[in-house]
Amino acid sequence: MKKIFSVSGLLISGLWGIAQQRPHYTQYILNNYILNPALSGIENYTDVKISHRNQWVGLEGAPVTTYLSMQAPLGKSDFKTSATSFQVPGENPRGKSYWENYTASEPHHGIGFAVLNDQTGLYNRFTAYASYAYHLGISPRTNIAAGFSAGITNISYDREKVKFATPFDPVLGNTSGNTLSRLRPDIGAGVWVYSSDYFVGVSAQQVVPQKYIFTDDASFEGAKLIPHLFATAGYRFLLNEDINAVPSVMVKYVEGSPTTPQFDVNLKMQYRDLLWLGGSYRFEDGYAAMAGMNVGNTFNVGYAYDFTTTRLNTASRGTHEIIIGFLIGNRYGDTCPRNVW
Repeated sequence: MKKIFSVSGLLISGLWGIAQQRPHYTQYILNNYILNPALSGIENYTDVKISHRNQWVGLEGAPVTTYLSMQAPLGKSDFKTSATSFQVPGENPRGKSYWENYTASEPHHGIGFAVLNDQTGLYNRFTAYASYAYHLGISPRTNIAAGFSAGITNISYDREKVKFATPFDPVLGNTSGNTLSRLRPDIGAGVWVYSSDYFVGVSAQQVVPQKYIFTDDASFEGAKLIPHLFATAGYRFLLNEDINAVPSVMVKYVEGSPTTPQFDVNLKMQYRDLLWLGGSYRFEDGYAAMAGMNVGNTFNVGYAYDFTTTRLNTASRGTHEIIIGFLIGNRYGDTCPRNVW
């Protein structure tokens, strides 16, 4: 049976070519590494994250994103004997003692690796990259990290999913086959400043603009892979010995996007190292609710539900996103990351 792609799917595919080309992440606060390679090796253990996002459920051709990321330190040996490392019996490792005993880490390296797949309309994007970062203390309580990532992106177009009124499509020219693909390099860079109670970061993805076309027709300009810029910042408040509050903001800039710059405002409330609840607002787009928990000292899970306030809400049943984390070789006696919350 021939597949006839919906009009909504075609619109999404068209927007993919001229506007935002990288996936949305609601729970980036749980894995800022996916946006900024400077976080490679920020913790004292190997941090593994697996995530799946089903956007605009009910709308055919809407984005579906899955990724696996892994990052770890090299040469980091400052396993602190305070509340930031081994849990002191009878003490909350996220309480007041955490702030009082926090010190910047010794200079060290970090490496990472990520693979992600993003299916949007007729397009599928597969990306794999490796990253490197260097962390340096700039004060007794503050670190700065700079990093970069390099890899490949494969963009494929499945024209079996659409039925054109004419057998000739100028985008494809005289190419043959149902699935067409193009391989392009993928480069990113970032800087991250962090302490016990705040973080500030800037990063860029798709640093080098590139054309991608599926035809050999030199007269057809095709579309471009364009840089995506991110700025993030957050501050952690100790409400009492049991509850932390982390408000944060992200600003995203994508040249040519009708919604650029885009602002996300978030609030995460955490009870000890056990549970967290959160909320998010994306300017002129919608709201999200988040919840998560830690299991033991090696496993955590988070879930987010997004509701859009745009006209897509007439067809969409919301967005679901889940993220699962593994802390391999965790030297801390508690369950949470120390530096990325």
